[in-house]
Amino acid sequence: MFIEPNFGKSKRTGWVEVVCGCMFSGKTEELIRRLNRAIIANQKVEIFKPIVDTRYHKTNVVSHNETSIRSTPVDFPNDILLLAGECDVVGIDEAQFFDNSIVEACNKLANSGKRVVVAGLDMDFEGKPFGPMPNLLATAEFVTKVHAICAKTGELASFSYRLAEEDSTVLLGEKQEYEARSRESFFKGMKNRLKK
Repeated sequence: MFIEPNFGKSKRTGWVEVVCGCMFSGKTEELIRRLNRAIIANQKVEIFKPIVDTRYHKTNVVSHNETSIRSTPVDFPNDILLLAGECDVVGIDEAQFFDNSIVEACNKLANSGKRVVVAGLDMDFEGKPFGPMPNLLATAEFVTKVHAICAKTGELASFSYRLAEEDSTVLLGEKQEYEARSRESFFKGMKNRLKK
């Protein structure tokens, strides 16, 4: 379990934390948990998500387990810089949907003394690094990779297998469009898909 390095207000040292993993692994749940702890510690918290993520709620960040927290949808990472204000902690969900400027935005926020907690998919539906996530993982001080349970084998899963016959990189979805899979099940499914 991740232990927050500094809850006090006396130090203004910023850093970046990234929570990554596949679909249904609990990334957003962990993001919300960390942000709620910061709120309990009387820190000022601002939360953001990409405006394209409207699956569960237009504005709130909502996990698959329906845990939610207030957030502000934004179009671009620079919007986060403008809206973060004097907060102590910045939360960002679904970071993979932003362009690479999210990395610079997170670093600017951390350099200004803010704790930045980011959640996102580390791999896309083809098992390839997703958008800006590799650069976020490389520059973060703390990285937590969470795992789901494979829908086929019951083993640990770290891949998001797309059930829908859609080739675009971004496809918002839930259990009808995706399932978590172990490495073996994921690549077996991808191989079978290519045979069709």
